[in-house]
Amino acid sequence: MTETTSALALDDFTSLEKSDRMPVLFVGHGSPMNAIGDNEYRRSWQELGAAFGSQYPPPQLVLCISAHWLTEGWWVTGMAQPRTIHDFGGFPQELFDQQYPAPGAPAAAREISRFVRQRASAPLGVDLDAWGLDHGAWSVLQPMFPAADIPVVQLSMDYSRPPSDHYALAKQLKGLRERGVLIVGSGNIVHNLRQAQRGAAGHQAYDWALEFDQTTGGYIQQGNLDALQNFQKLGQLALMAHPTHEHYLPLLYAAAAVDSSEAPRFFNTSFQFGSISMRSVIWG
Repeated sequence: MTETTSALALDDFTSLEKSDRMPVLFVGHGSPMNAIGDNEYRRSWQELGAAFGSQYPPPQLVLCISAHWLTEGWWVTGMAQPRTIHDFGGFPQELFDQQYPAPGAPAAAREISRFVRQRASAPLGVDLDAWGLDHGAWSVLQPMFPAADIPVVQLSMDYSRPPSDHYALAKQLKGLRERGVLIVGSGNIVHNLRQAQRGAAGHQAYDWALEFDQTTGGYIQQGNLDALQNFQKLGQLALMAHPTHEHYLPLLYAAAAVDSSEAPRFFNTSFQFGSISMRSVIWG
């Protein structure tokens, strides 16, 4: 891993051209099996990807914030060809055989690392070899952009920091939308594997899971960013929805990158296993 030091203004970017404003996505990715199964989630991701270039501008770059890359400090992937990471176990070999050979974007990663500042005005780190594209990224992007011809950069999350710090850093991403960057947060609004019921239908969920999902959906609709950041004030409800909160944090990265005038639109508002909300959001 390496780091650069000097700050960079958006107008000084040379790797990304000015563009119409890109939308922002938060995608509930759920089970890794969604990447290969013929299911409503994969189909919705395929339909969403097909809308880029017609309903939405085509991305120059995807910046993905996945629940599955947790680090000390914040980092972006800066390699030319990120590897496909199979960060799971106990699944069929077909899932481990999946590859998503989207290129990286070393020049853009370096510029983003100097444009977005973490605490004490330090730049983001640039990871050249430790990470790649984990299943929070590729399981969603593979159905969306199957040609794998759009460069992808992942942004890690410093799990030692409070939600407000994640939100503060994520607000800086907003300007990248006018440089052809599609920001994708990939996690789940409710994620409690300990309570998973494998036979549950999509309309079935625990009462606490439904309550947290609907409460959070209301905050999103209202643009109540303070409540989204302070979700832990929901107490036991938040603890049941997120025994650990890495799957919630990507929502903050997406919500922070939008303007108050941009209305959210929900899709995939069902559940997996009764304890994983697949609610997804697009703004813009």
